[in-house]
Amino acid sequence: MPLKRSPSSRRNDPKEAEEKVNQSKLLGLVGYNCRRSYLCILEVYRKRMGKFHLKPVQYSVLALVHSNPNLNQKRLSQTLDIKPPNVATLLDRLEARKLLVRRKDQPDKRFHSLVLTPLGLRVFEEAEATVNSLEREATAALSESERGELMRLLQKVFLAD
Repeated sequence: MPLKRSPSSRRNDPKEAEEKVNQSKLLGLVGYNCRRSYLCILEVYRKRMGKFHLKPVQYSVLALVHSNPNLNQKRLSQTLDIKPPNVATLLDRLEARKLLVRRKDQPDKRFHSLVLTPLGLRVFEEAEATVNSLEREATAALSESERGELMRLLQKVFLAD
């Protein structure tokens, strides 16, 4: 089912905007194209994920904790490229919602492992199904192979060593 855009998003539709404003210099920039695409996906995310009260970065934390047993705060910070004090605040909020807990890591008492609570696991599993669905909805203009190629190319940029 194609995504129906709100009137405000139609103003931001690159095809319609291109008729009104010459964006040629910006449309030739990867960053601009990534940002505009992200804003389209974010609009759908906010509508569909509102019931979970999870910002995209909070969902990312739950997904990484779910997929990486014994993940610690330092590795989470490095993976998401977020400064440690900001990660601490983010974890405090998720902990206050009883979605995850910090546990002393057995081998090294300096680190805390991040663990989803039973509530956090339920919220994550429901949110994961919604995220997968909304991502397909938000990228409905792409075929499966195009979607896969787009992700491969984007990952080539940020996973480059």
